[in-house]
Amino acid sequence: MTSGAGLTPEQTERVVAIALDLAREGRTEALREFVAHGLPVDVCDAAGNTLLMLAAYHGHADTVRALLELGADPDLRNARDQSPVAGALFKGADDVVAVLRRAGADLDSGTPTGRAAAALFGRAHLLQE
Repeated sequence: MTSGAGLTPEQTERVVAIALDLAREGRTEALREFVAHGLPVDVCDAAGNTLLMLAAYHGHADTVRALLELGADPDLRNARDQSPVAGALFKGADDVVAVLRRAGADLDSGTPTGRAAAALFGRAHLLQE
């Protein structure tokens, strides 16, 4: 968020924390409102987890779809070099994987890559055309 929003650093930190919780919970419409009011769609926590990463990891396909529509980068990796698609594969969120693939998520980036995660967790079938 920009300093022009009139928020103190503490208030900005709190707004970001609330938004991250909304992503974890799959509260799509509330997240849309936050972004509409100036929250950067690719905002992240101290570990580099974006709203998209958290929504993907927690299996919220509708929230992932909405964040992508709002311009979220499907390939932003966290501080551990994990991608949203690898997180969704790890969690077995098949519908999230499908949404990320349609958005063009890079299956060959991150650690492990999406392809490696799919093979490791027995979900290679999700990556077939």
